[in-house]
Amino acid sequence: MTPYGKTAQTAIAAVSRLAEVYDPAKRVKLNSADVAEHRHLPQPVVAKVLTILSQAGIVTGSPGPGGGYWLARPPEQLTLYDVVSQFERLDENVSCPFGPEYCGTGPHCPLHTDMLTLREQIVTFLKTSTFARFVGWTGTVDQTVKPAGRPGKSLDVLPTRK
Repeated sequence: MTPYGKTAQTAIAAVSRLAEVYDPAKRVKLNSADVAEHRHLPQPVVAKVLTILSQAGIVTGSPGPGGGYWLARPPEQLTLYDVVSQFERLDENVSCPFGPEYCGTGPHCPLHTDMLTLREQIVTFLKTSTFARFVGWTGTVDQTVKPAGRPGKSLDVLPTRK
């Protein structure tokens, strides 16, 4: 459901799982197998992602028996952008669907302005959304997040053209 690759999605899933169990008093640790099992993800990919996130200072890890990973800072201080930017180039120009002869090297395609607006909205969302929303979340049906907007309608993210 994100416009990013599987590695960035796995990273969001892993960090959100660590945020779910976050308790600064207990420093709950999860290993890559725990995260992978709970999120139904391949353990080797989760292990690699957690290593990268540890190198970036987003999570902290301890090796060996009883070891695992935990958030390096409180979830309310950690944004989706912090995580996704480790795996995606968010500040680069959007690739033009018309090909390399447009947008940047030639005339702008008909989608140019709308694509830039959408990219800006996504980056703003990532920079303002923290992992605090996952603290204590169990994923049960009564806690599912309802989409914003009108029931049965898609979200209005692009300006209307007249």
